[in-house]
Amino acid sequence: MNTVKDYMEGLGKAARAASRDMAKASTAAKNNALLAMAQAIRANAEQLLAANAADVAEAKANGLEPAMLDRLTLTAKGVETMAQGLEQVAALADPVGEITDLKRQPTGIQVGKMRVPLGVVGIIYEARPNVTADAAALCLKSGNAAILRGGKEALRSNQAIAVCVRAGLKAAGLPEAAVQVIETTDRAAVGALVAMPQYVDVIVPRGGKGLIERISQEARVPVIKHLDGNCHVYIDDSADPVKALKVLMNAKTQRLGTCNTAESLLVSRKAAAQLPALAQALQAKGVEIRGCAETQALVAGAKSATEEDYYTEYLAAIISCKVVADASEAIAHINKYSSAHTDAIITESHANAMRFLREVDSSSVMVNASTRFADGFEYGLGAEIGISTDKFHARGPVGLEGLTSQKWIVLGNGEVRG
Repeated sequence: MNTVKDYMEGLGKAARAASRDMAKASTAAKNNALLAMAQAIRANAEQLLAANAADVAEAKANGLEPAMLDRLTLTAKGVETMAQGLEQVAALADPVGEITDLKRQPTGIQVGKMRVPLGVVGIIYEARPNVTADAAALCLKSGNAAILRGGKEALRSNQAIAVCVRAGLKAAGLPEAAVQVIETTDRAAVGALVAMPQYVDVIVPRGGKGLIERISQEARVPVIKHLDGNCHVYIDDSADPVKALKVLMNAKTQRLGTCNTAESLLVSRKAAAQLPALAQALQAKGVEIRGCAETQALVAGAKSATEEDYYTEYLAAIISCKVVADASEAIAHINKYSSAHTDAIITESHANAMRFLREVDSSSVMVNASTRFADGFEYGLGAEIGISTDKFHARGPVGLEGLTSQKWIVLGNGEVRG
């Protein structure tokens, strides 16, 4: 334990020192580093694939589940996508140093805000090697230092990517300690990382609910997190049936295992005539429906929903369903059972749409659009480090701006307070 603690302490000290240099790094230097990283990844594609093949072989021997194996596996196309991702982040606007809301006060001073890096960002994620490159890119461009801890299954892959990241930093004249990838698989390293407020400013966990709950309980530094994605689609009184079917099917069936997939369907009593057709389309895609008594009366084959069903993020071909009286009951249901990730209303009523936007307490709230749009790229952020369902600092998809903060600045010309 002492050895791991000492190792993590060393990483923390190096990251804190590097963060000072990153905060003042020019946009050109940061972009040069990102482009050099992309070049290094392409040049070392064979080594990356060989390292990943060794990780995959060991994971298969250890019985890693198929979904995790799929995330772990890199292909030549995946390596190229990583390189392109670095280039895309280089093309994004640099948020650091931006001055906004500058206003002159009666005293003569000008008061505004400047966007600045958070400092040192610790990122903990599971068996997805591409996150190593993505996280490095976003932290670097936003002027932060990063300490990355990937899943033990991807250790060789992550270290191979780390070599390319360090090469890019060195080529641009930036400190190699600006991005450090933890080399040990000891779980104690995670415990140490989240308990170093003297070195780490924020933690971003990316993974399953169990991982995020552990981090949230143990962390002594702020955590940008979401525990799960129990997303809702509400079919309002005036919903267009064609629009409702199109949005619901995309929200639930385009991909089953993402945090922005719809897990619950609410239908107003006045629109309940649409429910059989909606349910039939879902069932044709293999989706099991668990509903209230009214749902069961309208939908052949629907199973009875429990209270727990309405709280559940299935990440599977299952959806909970409830017939509600109106928008008021729908909003109350969502605010009780939702995980505050993403919720959508299908309606032709402007008044109900605006009310839904105001009253549903989630990080993304949508009108007549699929919950699957809750994504940094789709929101025009270029990329995201994760999605936050917290209410402080960052909420929703967290891109470059979410990895920065703002400080007040005052511009004067000798003014003094009377």
